[in-house]
Amino acid sequence: MAHEFDGKKYEQASAHQKEWGSKVIAELDLRGDESVLDLGCGDGVLTSKIAERLRDGLALGIDASKGMIAAAMPKSTPNLSFRLMDIDALDFEEEFDIIFSNATLHWVKDHRKLLCNVRRALRPGGRVRFDFAGEGNCANFFAVIREAMTLDRFAAAFDGFEWPWYMPSVEAYSALAEQSGLRNVMVWGGNADRSFPDREAMIRWIDQPSIVPLLPYLPESERVPFRNYVVRRMVERTLQPDGTCFETFRRINLSAER
Repeated sequence: MAHEFDGKKYEQASAHQKEWGSKVIAELDLRGDESVLDLGCGDGVLTSKIAERLRDGLALGIDASKGMIAAAMPKSTPNLSFRLMDIDALDFEEEFDIIFSNATLHWVKDHRKLLCNVRRALRPGGRVRFDFAGEGNCANFFAVIREAMTLDRFAAAFDGFEWPWYMPSVEAYSALAEQSGLRNVMVWGGNADRSFPDREAMIRWIDQPSIVPLLPYLPESERVPFRNYVVRRMVERTLQPDGTCFETFRRINLSAER
């Protein structure tokens, strides 16, 4: 299920995602004439960084969220475009030299299908580079929302709830990627644990994007109380003596070729 995000709020709450993505982009070693697809482009900031390096190339960013695409579209240029598209509906054939994704693919549940579609979308010799959340990510946030979901006030709303994230171990993802038909597959983890500079920064991250997939399960009258409970418990759980708020961020990295 695609989730709807507020792209403008995400722009203000995604400093660490953009930090990780900028490092991955620097590693791409672009010649400048490639065709690049960004899966889950969000507000388009990182896709713009890619396009700036493509003097004779093109970049396309796709995202399933109308709010994200609305925030990205003003960044369009002659060699940069954005399209509303669910990653699960990827249907390109040999169109891209590089497929890139940062801090998105933990929202995609079926990676066997994803990797098959990515391989088909790549030109022969094309490259894949992913960075997304892995096992151990957001340990505090997940503990708090599980606690909140079991409270008498909210529990009934989550009957039939499907966990929206896919965060595998390195070993599990390595096995899956090796079966994809891609070549020169490398999968590795990463510890990107960090402290938000203050509680307000952490709360912005909770609101966009973290808590978004849970709220539709709740009656409208209960969404603010649920959100406020999560925020209060997160501050209690993560606030450090220096005023920062700590959370675990663990990564899965994939590099491969067609």
